[in-house]
Amino acid sequence: MNRGRIVVWGLFAAALVAAPLVFKSSLALSMLTQMGYMIVICLSYNLLLGQGGMLSFGHAVYVGLGAYGTIHALNAVSGGALPLPVSLLPLVGGLSGLFFAALLGYVTTKKAATPFAMITLGVGELVFAMSLMFPGFFGGEAGISGNRGFGPQIQVYYLVALYCFASTAALFALTRTPLGRMLNAVRDNPERVEFVGYNTQVVRYIAFMIAGFFAGIGGGLSAINFETVTAETLSGLRSGGYLLFTFLGGAMFFFGPIIGAVLLVLALVLFSEVTKAWQIYLGLVFMVMVMYAPGGIASLVMMNLRVASFGRFARLGASYLALGGTLAVALVGSAAIVEMVYHLQLDAALGTTIRFLGTTLDTKSANAWVGAVFVTLTGAGLFELARRAYRADWHEVQVKIEADDKKIKQRDAPAAGAAA
Repeated sequence: MNRGRIVVWGLFAAALVAAPLVFKSSLALSMLTQMGYMIVICLSYNLLLGQGGMLSFGHAVYVGLGAYGTIHALNAVSGGALPLPVSLLPLVGGLSGLFFAALLGYVTTKKAATPFAMITLGVGELVFAMSLMFPGFFGGEAGISGNRGFGPQIQVYYLVALYCFASTAALFALTRTPLGRMLNAVRDNPERVEFVGYNTQVVRYIAFMIAGFFAGIGGGLSAINFETVTAETLSGLRSGGYLLFTFLGGAMFFFGPIIGAVLLVLALVLFSEVTKAWQIYLGLVFMVMVMYAPGGIASLVMMNLRVASFGRFARLGASYLALGGTLAVALVGSAAIVEMVYHLQLDAALGTTIRFLGTTLDTKSANAWVGAVFVTLTGAGLFELARRAYRADWHEVQVKIEADDKKIKQRDAPAAGAAA
């Protein structure tokens, strides 16, 4: 630990403590609680994807099985059959996730790359199908319900916040251990890892079990929060969501999944209430990120922090304003098209007009469609021009940064030699 990390972790802990004091509504508290355990889940997934290079399509299996283990333990505690405080039940979920990760991961991690992804997809579909075949454990379509016995929602939030902080710290510490470094090596160059005497399958298997443990903790926290678990928690749709938002946040940076988890809750809770077409918008954002920022939001943050550290960020200010403005124009036009299509398909009986960003659009008017297409194309064209100008500015800034960095190294070299 150094001073910078102590400050960062202190701010993280302070944010967890202060968040419900700032956002006091019941909706905000519920969202903060969900963000807490989603952070644990996305970080556990990124142990596979970002740290180990293992693309999994079945991570929800271990989240869901951890949730089922927790809800059964909760019912046992409520019935007096298990003398365990509710605050420790997420560890039961973690052990459940660990058990099934050890059971299924031994076969799953025998392969890497695409075969690994396909095996996880098959395992995920198998377990999801079994959830409807064994209603005694999974509760059928209705799922399993329980009573956590906690008081107000604020108590659940701080329990989630405590596990969130502890899990985040543990997963970060893992990345600094020999196992974490070896997992990175397996991701980057498995042949060399085999050459120096390590078994890559064993490294992947250990990482898979650890990821399953923390995924189970996240699932256990969700079970305590909602007091019910259904088969949906095991579905491939959930696994796809963890993958999508971990990628959007930035899989190659430790804090990237934290950003992704926050965006995941915002999309599911807020954005889905604003429009029925929220998944289309999510897909558009994902396409833009893959095309122009494949490293995710975290990579954008880190690149610009480096530019700012050399005092060159002001040079890019106008370019960022142009990019943001033109992209917003393109998104507004495409959003108008999407909303009109959705209205015609789903709400045509309610009339021909819709309200969109404070204006009224007539879905039967050619002017509305032509205007939306014109705005979209204009925004997209201007965005491309702004992007090319930004690339030129970015290249110029990077050349200057390399020159500054070279000067700093030349200046510090004599001092370092004298000290030696």
